[in-house]
Amino acid sequence: MVDVDRTAFVALLQCVIVFMSSNASRIRISPSLLALAFVLSVLGIVVTFRAWNNMYRIANENPEYQHALLVPFVAMVLIWVRRHRLQHCRVTTTVLGPLLVVAGWASMLYGSSQRNDLAFHIGAVVVLVGCVTAALGKQVLFRFFPVAVVLLMMVPLPGRWRSSLAHTLQAYTANISSYVLDLLGIKTQVMGSMMMINNQPVLIAEACNGMRMVLPLMMIAFGFAFAMPLRTSVRLLIVLISPLVALVCNVARVVPLVWLQGQSQTSRDWGTRLHDYSGWVMVPLAFFVLLGLIRVLKWSTMRIWRYPLASQSA
Repeated sequence: MVDVDRTAFVALLQCVIVFMSSNASRIRISPSLLALAFVLSVLGIVVTFRAWNNMYRIANENPEYQHALLVPFVAMVLIWVRRHRLQHCRVTTTVLGPLLVVAGWASMLYGSSQRNDLAFHIGAVVVLVGCVTAALGKQVLFRFFPVAVVLLMMVPLPGRWRSSLAHTLQAYTANISSYVLDLLGIKTQVMGSMMMINNQPVLIAEACNGMRMVLPLMMIAFGFAFAMPLRTSVRLLIVLISPLVALVCNVARVVPLVWLQGQSQTSRDWGTRLHDYSGWVMVPLAFFVLLGLIRVLKWSTMRIWRYPLASQSA
């Protein structure tokens, strides 16, 4: 873990306070204010660049965290679909922005001194959110709070958390896949996270346990839920059901792969190739499953929209 530059933080905090004080006479958000807020956000990222660069490096080098590369795009989509809410936001002078900057920096200091990557990375995100809040006011933070949550999804999970979740997914994936194969008349035997088919051992390793699907799908499900004018209960349902959808889609991926691994050498070679490329294919499939869930809810006459859409009017 790297040390934190306290001098840069003091300079950033001074800029945040000056910027916040200069907004005391503003009432509405203007394009010039958005431009200045963007500059302040860039300064916040520059000052905490070590944390952002570390998160990018982990996502770029570790396949288990590559979903973090999608976070900026999901955040931009949420900002775009909610852009009209800026017209109803008043610029209010509040100490919440500077307090978030200080809290984020304190988290980074703690993470740096205690070798706690989670606190170090979360602190950088909180600093960025504090810069935006200081520039545009607390109403923008509340109306665009889902964007802040999505940015937190860029933070890598601690290794022990990820390993625990991966082992659980391995066990569920192996047992459900074995049950499906048995229904298809293909006899298998499960031993922990390993399956035996035609006397060939097939390990449900990390690349097949669904870990690479659960986190990106939860992020996409969250973005989908808050990009649409859905009721809070429906949004919560979509987010909560996303791990189950990921598990189902992963089983649909693992079943043919396991069958191929239990056949001839040529089939095993094809299984290896499909294994390397089939993971991300399941993500759009799971997304369409969520779209199907919305259609099912509409068919059941359940109220899913917070307000009637123009397409629903007579």
